[in-house]
Amino acid sequence: MYRILQKDILNETVERMVVHAPFVARKCEPGQFVMVRVQEGGERIPLTIADYDRESESVTIIYQVVGYSTRQLAMKNAGEELSDFAGPLGRPADLEPKRRVLGIGGGVGVAPLYPQIRKMKELGAAIDVILGGRSSEFVILEQDFAALAEVYVATNDGSAGTKGFVTDVLNRLLAEGREYDEVICIGPLPMMKAVVAITKERGIPTGVSLNPIMIDGTGMCGGCRVTVGGETKFACVDGPDFDGWLVDFDECIRRQGMYKDMEEHMCLIRQEG
Repeated sequence: MYRILQKDILNETVERMVVHAPFVARKCEPGQFVMVRVQEGGERIPLTIADYDRESESVTIIYQVVGYSTRQLAMKNAGEELSDFAGPLGRPADLEPKRRVLGIGGGVGVAPLYPQIRKMKELGAAIDVILGGRSSEFVILEQDFAALAEVYVATNDGSAGTKGFVTDVLNRLLAEGREYDEVICIGPLPMMKAVVAITKERGIPTGVSLNPIMIDGTGMCGGCRVTVGGETKFACVDGPDFDGWLVDFDECIRRQGMYKDMEEHMCLIRQEG
């Protein structure tokens, strides 16, 4: 069992949880994830590692409460325990020293972006970061990033930063003459697709993180298959980070919504039961 050390409500749909997980904390690196089961017999859900502390043997996860299992997770509080917290899984992000790096995060995708940006800072890179959200309350970890980078914010309604999308800020920075050796972009698939369309045209290498439907996290089920560079890859063992220029985003978007109706139906059944 894995004890919850701390729990924070970041906004109406996003929560942060710090979990005592000694083995994961000792071994994990930026870009990796864990498979969590809230209770015995429950569903396995993949959650990216948002932070870790080797001394306190803790791992931080940030999740959006959208389906049955994340709703069950949201019912847990500090001092309680999780049934399973397996990891670290996936390949660590391929992070090498760069002169200047731009991080772009949207929604809950900001969480897995943080450890990668922190690592790039440790490697000596100058960092800019663009954070996006529907409105100001949906922009998370701004202060954490501010300790590492120059931070720009974009909100759909203009309640914080630039009114518009992260791509609007990206285009402005490039128009102002900012030059980047690499972009790391994590967030909703349409956002990553839009960012890659800009960076590819400009010749800026761009890494993205994919979080497709995933069951076992070990490459056995094939549920997380994605097409990268015309080849089938499995996000759980070949990723979750990939070269954004090579990702078939349209296929990813189609597959992401395959079980949406079924998920909603099962939530209703469980609530009524």
